[in-house]
Amino acid sequence: MLAAVVLAHPSPDAYCRVLARRAVTGLRAAGHDVELLDLSASGFVTAMSSTERAAYHGDQPIVDPQVAHHADIVRRADALVFVYPTWWSGLPAVLKGWLDRVMVPGVAFVFDDAGKVRPGLGQVRHIIGISTYGSPRSYVRVVNDNGRRILTRAVRLSCGVRARPRWLGLYSIDTSSVGDRDDFAARVEREMAALR
Repeated sequence: MLAAVVLAHPSPDAYCRVLARRAVTGLRAAGHDVELLDLSASGFVTAMSSTERAAYHGDQPIVDPQVAHHADIVRRADALVFVYPTWWSGLPAVLKGWLDRVMVPGVAFVFDDAGKVRPGLGQVRHIIGISTYGSPRSYVRVVNDNGRRILTRAVRLSCGVRARPRWLGLYSIDTSSVGDRDDFAARVEREMAALR
């Protein structure tokens, strides 16, 4: 199985980087191949350009080589693992931009002969979100957890009914202890090692 781990955090010493490393360790321990896409470290450009937008509905919607590389990985992946902090009840801008630029027609979805949208990533069996939250879980539920909804609903629609979403969230990170964070990181590694 190939797992694409998409890391979206700008800080080199971020706890999300610890979580991504633990996820990769668990996945590799289970014998899976892993492609880590560290969006900030690789300088991934967040905003879709006017050239990309003009190409969006054409035969070649991807015009950037880095985006093409990421799209190739996504097309081959059996699991999509997203590691990011929840900010303003949603995805960091770099991850939203990644979705805008990579999950285009011909990758995330295709059009059938009748012009209806069909899933383009039918090989994906797992969609996993690993996120940290400054707020407690009760507050996150009230504001709808928009990032989680995008990944486990909208992205899942691009993958078809076989894809199973899984969510791992560390809530109230700002008041969590070192032990809480260590326990959560161990849980991430353990659950990724159990992924089949």
